[in-house]
Amino acid sequence: MIYAWGITDRGVVRAQNQDGYYLDVPSEHLAVGVVCDGMGGARAGNVASLIAVETFVDTLQRAQGAPDTPPPAVLSMAAEEANEAVYRRANTDPDCFGMGTTMVAVLVVERTAYLLNIGDSRAYHINEGGITRLTRDHSVVEDMVARGDITPEQARTHPRKNLITRALGAEERIRADLYEKELDSGDFLLLCSDGLSNILSDQELLYEVLHGGEPADCCQRMLSMTISRGAPDNVTAVLFQIL
Repeated sequence: MIYAWGITDRGVVRAQNQDGYYLDVPSEHLAVGVVCDGMGGARAGNVASLIAVETFVDTLQRAQGAPDTPPPAVLSMAAEEANEAVYRRANTDPDCFGMGTTMVAVLVVERTAYLLNIGDSRAYHINEGGITRLTRDHSVVEDMVARGDITPEQARTHPRKNLITRALGAEERIRADLYEKELDSGDFLLLCSDGLSNILSDQELLYEVLHGGEPADCCQRMLSMTISRGAPDNVTAVLFQIL
């Protein structure tokens, strides 16, 4: 059995919410979730995330007619079509020039989570054994951490932490990373935009998911924490519980 909850909010500082998300649990053995964090100006960021989420979901739903297609291939195809849709709009609508969006998505089939990411929205695996980030940020500071130039702790407050190196819709062809994670009963999957992960530490995420209260209220609790700390960015979280 899989349960899922989601929430999104513009935060305290931003005038508009340019995040977007979708979640669905069509059966006890299948679930899908996606989080996008748009960028590119007052209007265009919102357009980018909306187009990306809608196109991604539409492609996944069409792919249900081809059940023999491997889940990673389904995710890749959906991301490619979303990228094409955002890229086309960005290059034909002057108001949307230069727009793009991050994307982190998961397709849970039976006890396997298939994940895809572009940009710095994240996926975490959480259980009694701890919290593990499943995705790697496509960002300037993540590259600096990988080279050993700065520590992960320094990356959290680095002045260039919001500069990403990949975005859906920024180029004609997409470069997405794919991951797989085997799941057990009691596991959680958290997808979120950087408006959450930049404010709450991994240990705070771990505590709220496992010990903060009912899982159904977890996304609201995490959002409330970011708002209490000034929430300078849009905040989006999608949480799956595997039973």
